[in-house]
Amino acid sequence: MVSPFEEMDGIIQVVSGYTGGHTENPTYKEVCQETTGHYEAVQIMFDSTKISYEKLLQLYWQQIDPTDAGGQFHDRGQSYQTAIFYHSEEQKVQAEASKEALAKSGRFTNPIVTDILPASTFYPAEEYHQGYHKKNGFRYALYRQGSGRDAFIKKHWPKDNQQLKERLTETQYYVTQEDGTEPPFQNEYYNNKQDGIYVDIVSGEPLFSSLDKYDSGCGWPSFTKPMLSLSIKEKVDVSHNMTRTEVRSREADSHLGHVFPDGPGPNGLRYCINSASLRFIPKDKLEEEGYGDFLILFK
Repeated sequence: MVSPFEEMDGIIQVVSGYTGGHTENPTYKEVCQETTGHYEAVQIMFDSTKISYEKLLQLYWQQIDPTDAGGQFHDRGQSYQTAIFYHSEEQKVQAEASKEALAKSGRFTNPIVTDILPASTFYPAEEYHQGYHKKNGFRYALYRQGSGRDAFIKKHWPKDNQQLKERLTETQYYVTQEDGTEPPFQNEYYNNKQDGIYVDIVSGEPLFSSLDKYDSGCGWPSFTKPMLSLSIKEKVDVSHNMTRTEVRSREADSHLGHVFPDGPGPNGLRYCINSASLRFIPKDKLEEEGYGDFLILFK
């Protein structure tokens, strides 16, 4: 529950912990033994001028199985049951309305069983639980895949990508939206040597510069680093019986490629990126296309 929320603009802090029980300062072991009445939960601090409570509710529903009264996926028991803890009457009304709307949507055939409860004392979990998805990326990725959570979310909350299908080529859609890979040496930019920048084919967000591009011999565009570290995000990829680090764009969440620790740059990294995920803007077109601020890179 931490990862989906902390990536959103307007989120100040997400803390893992326990709430809803009757024991002070419960431990993880006690909560798992179901002797305290607590739920495993996250406490979210947010800036309401940047993200609404309704948006948080919407995102929450898209992470869980709200029809499961016995826990969540492989995690069974009372402490894993789903609930929304409200801090005000306004939040209660909004949460109940959101739950009712989901029930009427027909997205699920079984009843929505997630409880709407008044908030009580929240106890932060032990330090090793905080940021678990970052500290234990491999285990976290295996859990999400093995537990069935990722497959469930993909089934019940598919992206509405009809407009993208109409705008992108078949290969561009396959790569960016279905995590595909184009053929090596048979793509648009693997041997492009022009000065300019590469932006996300979906959103136009700046990703890579020709100044950091090099010929790695792999058959795909390769870069030693992104233009801006905040323009991409990385996640552990355990598909195809391999363990790799996937690279995705921050805003559009497009699949870009993978990063490997065998590059020539100061950080020793090689960002191996699909041409189909990118649009190249030559240096002499930057101003015309609204990327004039990046001209300074080429002076």
